[in-house]
Amino acid sequence: MSRQGRSQLVLGIILILVGAWFFAEKTIPSLSDFADQYFQWPFTLMWIGALILLIGLLTGNPGMAIPAAIVAGIGGIFYYIETYASGQAWSYMWTLIPGFVGVGSIIAGLLGDHTRQNLKSGFNALIISAVLFLIFASVFGGLELLGNYGPAILLIGLGVWLLGRSLWKSFARKEEDNA
Repeated sequence: MSRQGRSQLVLGIILILVGAWFFAEKTIPSLSDFADQYFQWPFTLMWIGALILLIGLLTGNPGMAIPAAIVAGIGGIFYYIETYASGQAWSYMWTLIPGFVGVGSIIAGLLGDHTRQNLKSGFNALIISAVLFLIFASVFGGLELLGNYGPAILLIGLGVWLLGRSLWKSFARKEEDNA
């Protein structure tokens, strides 16, 4: 089946499922009450992310996992801010977005889309995002994970990680050239 044929097939399935949902919601009122809690504004973004991933899987395009993870992750951030935190949390929560790219890249790699490259870049994005989150949360959010010296320790740790990674790559290249 061609890519266009798969896309039309997926779109047809999605339209049938959405229509069936609307039909069931009108037929069974208690279903509507149950679903209302899961279709509020932050959850809508998470559902859209899941839909993007489903479309990518059904059309054979695992790279769609990256935008799916970003959209769902931003929905998760909004849910967290609305439920548990204040608006000030956004001053450091944005640092999780590169981590969402990393999660999407890892999922795409696991689904067979340039596996080695996606896994490597995904884990790198997760590490950088985690360090940035800890630094910004320590500075702006009052996170006292490492005490008063938390941001300094995390910045030094990130620098050591980047230095070690650079040295590792240069030694690996030197060994490849000698082989």
